[in-house]
Amino acid sequence: MEAASQVPGVSVVLQRGFSVALAPECPHGPTLLFTRILQGKEKGRRFYACSACRGRKDCNFFQWEDEKISEARLSARRRYNETHRPSKTHADNVKRYKDFITLPLSKRKFCQECQLLLLVPEWERHSGHLMLTDISVAQLRRPSQLLSPLEDKKTYAQYLFSDRSGHFLLDLLSAQGFKRVLCVGTPRLHELIQLEASPKGKISMKSLLLDIDFRYSLFYPEEDFCHYNMFNHCFFAGEAASRVCEEFLQQDQGRDVVMVADPPFGGLVEALASSFQKLTAMWSPAKGADSANKELPILWIFPYFFESRILEFFPSFTMLDYQVDYDNHALYKHGKKGRKQSPVRIFTNLSPSSIVLPAEEGYRFCSVCQRYVSSENQHCDICNSCTSKDGRHWAHCNLCKKCVKPSWIHCSICDRCAIPSHPCKEAHSGCFICGEATHKRTACPNRQRSRRVDQDSKRAKQKKKKIKGVVVKIACGKKAKAARRRKNKK
Repeated sequence: MEAASQVPGVSVVLQRGFSVALAPECPHGPTLLFTRILQGKEKGRRFYACSACRGRKDCNFFQWEDEKISEARLSARRRYNETHRPSKTHADNVKRYKDFITLPLSKRKFCQECQLLLLVPEWERHSGHLMLTDISVAQLRRPSQLLSPLEDKKTYAQYLFSDRSGHFLLDLLSAQGFKRVLCVGTPRLHELIQLEASPKGKISMKSLLLDIDFRYSLFYPEEDFCHYNMFNHCFFAGEAASRVCEEFLQQDQGRDVVMVADPPFGGLVEALASSFQKLTAMWSPAKGADSANKELPILWIFPYFFESRILEFFPSFTMLDYQVDYDNHALYKHGKKGRKQSPVRIFTNLSPSSIVLPAEEGYRFCSVCQRYVSSENQHCDICNSCTSKDGRHWAHCNLCKKCVKPSWIHCSICDRCAIPSHPCKEAHSGCFICGEATHKRTACPNRQRSRRVDQDSKRAKQKKKKIKGVVVKIACGKKAKAARRRKNKK
């Protein structure tokens, strides 16, 4: 039995009973098995590629599923992986932190270029680098503000919750009575919990951070941080780190624990769902006989347009109307510089009626749906639901028999609602490239040839433009010389 996404192009294949230990490894841990999809069917040979990086420039690992690899190549691959992974262990970084905080304030330096807490003997080697000095304990307790975010959209996409969203999540978890939070890719929530749970804090809560960014090992001990890849469920420190996570989930017979995950938005939903199911399985043995049918409480933060994909794997989930925003994202944040509506939502198996959204931001309670919704999300009596996904008021289409975005109109040619400028030809004929009705443009067998033609055309245009520019330049030069000659005659 296996599951594969039917999205045209390339899709990940998840085989039931398949162990990541059998997959070849790249610097980001065990790779994933992929296949090419054409006209809704699997085509060609399957291959292994990096689980975390979507771009070959970021990680160029590639291996056919049935390819035989020589011992020499395997040995070279192991050496490459070792040199492209952190040279220090988590224990080494914990010791560095302990030595660092014993230094007086005037000798605490952080290298911004190397992203490293510096000890005195290392100052000379970093003398030409940008430095932050006088690093306080308060700064050390907010590492997400000290470290530079990894914002490569195709690899890490490390966007950090704004204070608004971070404190909303913290208040929500506290109101639900959770005492332990497994933070998967949510470093800012983790540090907020650590701050609020300190001796002078307001809550009694513990958290464990799982994150692919190894730099957090500089600030947290092994019981508070695990170097983890959420796309392949890989604990880079092996069984020791896996046990830390398992014990955290199973503490107090698995009661009062919740998982909060904020994956990169371009991540493969099926790979993420598989990892979250494995984390749930780590929690399951702790359940008592009276809780056999209960699920691990989860909050999965992702854009609303992935709703149908997430519900495929977690049918008990509900999407909340709350709009999550980020400090360092150009669009997904409140204020004049961001979008009016953030598309990022919370998917959860918690009861929506128990989650109170802030009234000061315009959220209100719908007595029919028994959940909080955004101010413009009006209840549709025909659909019997508050149907809006993006925060605007949606209109009901009697022909489509559902509510649609306010900017959409019903197209008689396509027999569906769409934006007024949508390409009817493509919707009517199927493929925009070859005109066949059996597939779409993204799955067209002539796509590569069409792309080459487009590239050749583009290069020809650029060459023509360059030649034209040279001709214009020569003509301008001739005119300038003629003007100088006329001036000299006078």
